[in-house]
Amino acid sequence: MEKVRVGIIGCGKISGIYFKNCKSFQALEVAACADLNLARAEASAEEHGIPKACSVQELLADPDIDLVINLTIPAAHAEVCIQALEAGKHVYVEKPLAVTREEGQRILATAQSKELLVGSAPDTFLGGGIQTCIKLIQDGWIGTPVAASAFMIGRGHEHWHPDPEFYYAPGGGPMFDMGPYYLTALVAMLGPIQRVTGSAKASYSERTITSQPKFGQKIKVETPTHVAGVIDFHSGAIGTIITSFDAFGGAQVPRIEIYGSEGTLSVPDPNTFGGPVLVRRLDAKEFSEIPLMFGYADNSRGLGVLDMAYAIRNKRINRANGELAYHVLEAMHGFHDASREGKHYVMHSSCEKPKPMPSGLVKGVLD
Repeated sequence: MEKVRVGIIGCGKISGIYFKNCKSFQALEVAACADLNLARAEASAEEHGIPKACSVQELLADPDIDLVINLTIPAAHAEVCIQALEAGKHVYVEKPLAVTREEGQRILATAQSKELLVGSAPDTFLGGGIQTCIKLIQDGWIGTPVAASAFMIGRGHEHWHPDPEFYYAPGGGPMFDMGPYYLTALVAMLGPIQRVTGSAKASYSERTITSQPKFGQKIKVETPTHVAGVIDFHSGAIGTIITSFDAFGGAQVPRIEIYGSEGTLSVPDPNTFGGPVLVRRLDAKEFSEIPLMFGYADNSRGLGVLDMAYAIRNKRINRANGELAYHVLEAMHGFHDASREGKHYVMHSSCEKPKPMPSGLVKGVLD
């Protein structure tokens, strides 16, 4: 297959794994990188052997770039995505798709008008762990799914991240930072969401950075930092989710569990690609670990980009697609809206469950 030439915009902390993995995928060629800080782009190019470091506008104007990977901060996601689409490039963006629903809708509308693909992180649900869970559900190992629970509870990123401020701005917080992993995994396993409700609050109005190089600086909190939600899926299953930057995680709290008529499925951390996958059926006294039935169980960020490359060349829909990402974005806003307004939020969007990954994959190859 002819390689898809990729340009990466945003050379911050998350970019390293994208450079590493995308360079290893046979269907991709990382041709250029850009950053508002040109020196940072140049340093990334030198470290990862990228032939071209340039400004954002230069990368967007390059006719040889087929697909832009947008790794900017959430506040810039929509602007950079739309610029890339207007320049005739397919675009894959880090989560969330955008900060607001209106921005997300503009991204999708622009892509449709240009007949281009949109992809969005997370792509962790394409890894061996959650793909194995999807197959177990499809094959009836736990019967009919009736409920789900999901927990992401932690202290917040000011304790380790070098630039944590944007996690407490609109478009940040635990729901918009980590919620995409959990909600995307749930939708991939159980299908689209019908309505949500919940409670959300900022437990502390200010946070103190204890990481370097900004140790001691204060952050004003402008978004909810503890969100508890209830999800009604179109399938009939009911889910609960908690995302928090306000507490230590409980030792016995699962990441995700799916409860079925014939058993329970313990789903691995949706911020990872591997296992373990555990199942307890009705006649079992304890959980048993299930071997992974799919590849890409290590840190495979960029797998969604690889899938996009095959989708572009084979003229199909990519799995971590814009409609899925927008559905998750709307649900995240729905929790906040429901808490603020004291009522259920009925979803306006929907999406297809992503097609399962093929089995027997060789590293760096998809189709």
